[in-house]
Amino acid sequence: MRACEARAAPMAESHVTTRAGHVRPTLHVATPAPYRAPRWLAGGHVQTIWPYFLRGPAVALRRERVDTPDGDFWLFDWLDSPSAGAGTPLVVLFHGLEGSSASHYARALFARLAALGLRGVVPHFRGCADEPNRLPRAYHSGDHEEIAAMLSAVRARVPTGTPLHVCGVSLGGSALLNWLGRAGAAAAQTVSRAAAISAPIDLMAAGLAIDRGMNRIYSAHFLQTLRPKALAMARRFPGRIDAKSVARVRSMWAFDDVVTSRLHGFAGTSDYWTRASCKPWLASIRVPTLVLNARNDPFVPGESLPRPDEVSSEVLLEQPAEGGHVGFLTGPVPGRLEWLPNRLLAYFTAAA
Repeated sequence: MRACEARAAPMAESHVTTRAGHVRPTLHVATPAPYRAPRWLAGGHVQTIWPYFLRGPAVALRRERVDTPDGDFWLFDWLDSPSAGAGTPLVVLFHGLEGSSASHYARALFARLAALGLRGVVPHFRGCADEPNRLPRAYHSGDHEEIAAMLSAVRARVPTGTPLHVCGVSLGGSALLNWLGRAGAAAAQTVSRAAAISAPIDLMAAGLAIDRGMNRIYSAHFLQTLRPKALAMARRFPGRIDAKSVARVRSMWAFDDVVTSRLHGFAGTSDYWTRASCKPWLASIRVPTLVLNARNDPFVPGESLPRPDEVSSEVLLEQPAEGGHVGFLTGPVPGRLEWLPNRLLAYFTAAA
């Protein structure tokens, strides 16, 4: 497990000489203090839910429709920066289940990027940007091939030599870790550093947890949009999934059994949650990668999180006692969404 980076000045600027002999400024963001939840925000459920009411400032994004290799399309939302040079890093954010560039964590991160004059992009998973896709395909926690294809499309759209710093949130983090482990040393040809936030490392443990007790409020929340999308897909592509079975879905297990597994070549939920789990791949990661999970995450059980002996030397495990699921709120009421963007950018800017 990698040691934590040394603290830097809040925003220090140094200079790096490129292979071509050009000198460009390099930004360093200070590593924030280890996360501690404010006293007024007690418990994993509150720490998870409250940030949804603090969506954060919106920044201007440029949407691009990108053709996929299989004849479909993705929607990429770009944060441009007029002051960014050819060597300025680009931050790529893979969102979570039913997330988008409008998710609270995306807004908070991109607002911070904009303030620092940095660039970013959210490549939306299929069906997650208010527009149905052409093919009977969605996305899933082990979607490493989709991650590889989207990163290839991002790489093709930026100048040669641009450092790509990639983070994945929840499901997006799981898919990213799957790709990093499978790609091994070859991943360094595409990305410089990576981070996974609140990823369901052991997908079976997390999948079972989200359908239990109070956690069913989260599965019900996700199903509010997943079920209508699946019913629409059943109407557009008769025979791929069964509309009557979709209409009866009341749990994530049931949804993944009748929709996700059937769309993406799995035998059922058990097969999907086993084969798509990223935990077995953590030992194969060869790119510096931060894996951040709160131990009180309501549906990523603390006991399922990886130990140092289960990951490669390139993986930095950070497991604060609190934070909820993609929460990490700080400050007095109503709280601020600044800790997570600062933690990510401190890790990414330490790469120099």
